[in-house]
Amino acid sequence: MPGHHPARGRRAAERKGDVRERAILDTCEALLAQKGYDAMTVGDIAQGAGITRGALYFYFGSKQEVVTALVARTVEHLWERSRATAEADEPRQAIAAAMRRTVELWNEHGLVMRTAIDLSLTVPEIGALWSRTADLFITAITAVLERAGVQSGTEPEHASAMARALCWMIERTFYHASQESREALRKASATCEHIWLTSAGLTT
Repeated sequence: MPGHHPARGRRAAERKGDVRERAILDTCEALLAQKGYDAMTVGDIAQGAGITRGALYFYFGSKQEVVTALVARTVEHLWERSRATAEADEPRQAIAAAMRRTVELWNEHGLVMRTAIDLSLTVPEIGALWSRTADLFITAITAVLERAGVQSGTEPEHASAMARALCWMIERTFYHASQESREALRKASATCEHIWLTSAGLTT
């Protein structure tokens, strides 16, 4: 009918159902740990959230949509951390704070982060979320490197190119270490922090 916007109406309804939506996402995260992405079903998620499959479909059209929303919720925390890093003044403190916050997030939600990485190549929406996350982190790392005196620009030895390499090094290092233990993640973070400081000329 004229002026009717189903998507807008659905968004308004979702706001009223924030508690139920949170239960769906929390259940999905728990099921990722128990069953894994491939094995869990929409029925499993609905049952865990205490709702019918029909009620779940009011919020999400598929298992993939639920996982995408869970990834979005998780990476929002990463975006907040990267913004805080970009705004911090002293480069050493900014680097230490960024690594500490990133470790906290991987300790809390490492399984979601690994699932996001695994699905980023095959699920376009998750790929876009992960690319945006990386871009924000790269921007934050670039700002820290430039404040530490690394030349701005696009050449291989300039801040933005170094930041891109540091970002993907941290992502892959954390991906593997988070599967081992919290201690492995702590050590991996310390190594990444040392490399970042070295790159910024801050180790002396």
